[in-house]
Amino acid sequence: MKRVGLTGGIGSGKTTVAHVFELFGIPVYYADLRARKLTNSHSVIIRQVKCLFGSDIYFEGCLDREKVAGAVFSDKELLGKLTSIIHPVVRSDFNAWCDEHSNNPLVLQEAAILFENESYHLFDKMILVKAPVELRVRRVVQRDQVDREAVLDRMKNQWDDENKERLADYVINCDEKHLVIKQVMKIINDIQLWEL
Repeated sequence: MKRVGLTGGIGSGKTTVAHVFELFGIPVYYADLRARKLTNSHSVIIRQVKCLFGSDIYFEGCLDREKVAGAVFSDKELLGKLTSIIHPVVRSDFNAWCDEHSNNPLVLQEAAILFENESYHLFDKMILVKAPVELRVRRVVQRDQVDREAVLDRMKNQWDDENKERLADYVINCDEKHLVIKQVMKIINDIQLWEL
């Protein structure tokens, strides 16, 4: 089984691209969605997050994401501590998920910061999804109902596309000018040839 990482900055369109891969029968592990679920259900994460932020960071069994976001996006050290709690559990969960999909020759993990946290070393190939900054900002403002400054603050915690592109094996432009399906098909065909 080949493991491929699919990443891109906030608002780049990586989830849309991941859905296109699924249309072609390729299983996709959505790391951010799994992390959300695990932060509310995994005992180790819950215990360590409470130690980091206080027991009131959970309300009725759910992590107060707004409170956490407000704290970590202005404090890189705190963000690093949080990711060091969550990422190992997500990595283990992904490995178990891969075991469940072992009959597939190719699987994808969709996640925002595979380059930033150096997880890209764990994949056979890396795909970067990119889009112009203003388009990304507009998408997130509409999607999350937040203001422009909040989106730009989140972007500060991610590498720019230029740095990511140097490490990517493939780049998909999700800029409303290039056809995503055509780009995905080209990558699938290339990976299938690469597997031979």
